[in-house]
Amino acid sequence: MTVENILESLKEMGSESVRRIFRNHGAPDSMFGVKVGDMKNIIKKLPRKKDHELSLALYDSGNSDAMYFAGLIADEKQINADQLRHWAEKAPWYMISEFTVPWVAAESPHGWPLALEWIESPKEHVAAAGWSTLANLCTIRPDSALDLPALEALLDRVAATLQQSPNRVRYAMNSFVIAAGICVLPLTDKALATARRAGLVKVDLGNTDCKVPAAEEYIENARAKGRLGTKKKMARC
Repeated sequence: MTVENILESLKEMGSESVRRIFRNHGAPDSMFGVKVGDMKNIIKKLPRKKDHELSLALYDSGNSDAMYFAGLIADEKQINADQLRHWAEKAPWYMISEFTVPWVAAESPHGWPLALEWIESPKEHVAAAGWSTLANLCTIRPDSALDLPALEALLDRVAATLQQSPNRVRYAMNSFVIAAGICVLPLTDKALATARRAGLVKVDLGNTDCKVPAAEEYIENARAKGRLGTKKKMARC
């Protein structure tokens, strides 16, 4: 399938009700409003489930649905650091900057260095992508493959700076604390302490009823359910 074929399929699947929901969350006008489940039906028709060149072209279309779709079919083994930097820079809203880009980055060999680079960015969406990438690395990499002292230092940074950070960066930092606390056993106590030090996390979530997850509560609930230390096979879902 070509870029044009996929864009046409996405357009046919779009709906005003989904567009309205996405707009309330801050999505740009350049979208069709397609449910993720419907996107996956298109993937089933592709000759290959991962297509590097097609994913790059779809991302550069500028259409939000196509950009999300690009992340679903991206080849984490082929995409390079500069292409991921381009994706982070061009992400138009949080569904792309905090999900699509970090998912692919974390699964690629470039996740750790790019995450550390991105969290230093003065651009809110890029910095949020960095913290989200760190969160995803915690969920998919074995503890033995993680730099635990560096992650501890990053948790200290969250505790000290979260309240002064930009809106979506606060949300991504909070997600990082939750991921570190639940998925990285040696960091559970540190993450809980970080959550307490950081305090109540307030984020403007647009015209929605969504709430910011309480990190301490999430981690303790995972402990009660015996879920501490669980990992995922892949970041994308």
